Amino acid sequence: MGEIVSGTVAAIERFGVFVELDDGPSHPVFPGVGFITIPELSWRRFEAASDVVQVGQRVSCEFLQFDTWNLEARLSLRATQPDPFQAFADRNAVGRKLHGHVTKLVPFGVFVQVANGIEGLVPLRELTWTPAKAPSHVVQVGDEVTVVVTEIDRELRRLILSRRQVLPHHL
Repeated sequence: MGEIVSGTVAAIERFGVFVELDDGPSHPVFPGVGFITIPELSWRRFEAASDVVQVGQRVSCEFLQFDTWNLEARLSLRATQPDPFQAFADRNAVGRKLHGHVTKLVPFGVFVQVANGIEGLVPLRELTWTPAKAPSHVVQVGDEVTVVVTEIDRELRRLILSRRQVLPHHL
């Protein structure tokens, strides 16, 4: 783990969050500003940075690197928190049946939330035994579904699921 720095959220922009640091890592031109990119805010999916932090909030972040172009420290808030995907992967294996709800329909399948902060993809071909032209022909957002884990990729933090494998062969 890298050096931990603390500070106060100074501004929230659509591209990330500026943090006024208490004292930054030693660097000759470092002015005490930290920046957290959107992906480094949280392991969980969120709509806006303000869903994770608020202006004025105290934060402790892991120092990633100096951005000498913008003269700011790149920080990670999520690096100070356990990755829920790795904990999920420790508790679950390929072949495990899970219950969840559909969170998003995409042309190539659907996303199903199977645990807090954990979503997996059910590819279109794994939705039913009979081919479907679109996910909306089979399920809708909010539907409760039972799925089977077919792949857990720890490195890419990707979970692939099948609904077809828990259905009778005629559906």
